[in-house]
Amino acid sequence: MSTPSSETLTPDALVRLVAGHCLRYPDSDLYGAFPALRAALAGAPAEPARLIGAFLDHAEATEPLRMCAEYTSTFDTRNRRCLYLTWWSDGDTRRRGLSLVRIKRTYRDHGLEFTGEELPDFLPVALEFAARRPEAGTALLQEHRAGLELLRLALSAADTPYTRLLEAVCATLPGPSPETRAEAKALARNGPPQELVGAGTPLEPFGPGIDRPFDAPLDLPWPVSAMPAAPERTSA
Repeated sequence: MSTPSSETLTPDALVRLVAGHCLRYPDSDLYGAFPALRAALAGAPAEPARLIGAFLDHAEATEPLRMCAEYTSTFDTRNRRCLYLTWWSDGDTRRRGLSLVRIKRTYRDHGLEFTGEELPDFLPVALEFAARRPEAGTALLQEHRAGLELLRLALSAADTPYTRLLEAVCATLPGPSPETRAEAKALARNGPPQELVGAGTPLEPFGPGIDRPFDAPLDLPWPVSAMPAAPERTSA
């Protein structure tokens, strides 16, 4: 496995990709990836790298079965610590199904075909997309900024090392993070200030789209299987 160069991934993209990997279930793949993850952090901004490094220190020092139990007890909907972005915006409603299809369409419209077993709004998947397609990915994360910040605050209240990963992710987004749940809920009602969204292309509304040409695979420090490149559309 090779570490990515600065020409391959931006510093913020490295943060998103490494944090997303750490937010997956802590199976043997995570423990085997520790050296590559730490090497990738060498190209990340200092503070997010410190936060993720502290999480890796904790994970390395924790017995794997205990780490798995910590993960499953940390992330659940009963305690409002959910890793699925549309759960925060739509809850368990019919509207959520449309939101999931829209996210999957966004991946495809930017040259990536989602074929993983998880739902397309699973935060590690969205972070991989935001690393591979920074402009569209930042817009997606900004659209779900309120949920991300509420999750960060919920993890902080639970005093879990996973808080550091959300803090690192939120540090890659424009503007300061809300300091209280009230501020985060206000963000949910009003959306991020216009100046924080950026001048990039907005996400397309739910509806028909087309497959676009895809880029060559990124030089990642570990194999990526969640979003292989989408096939090019051929004429009938």
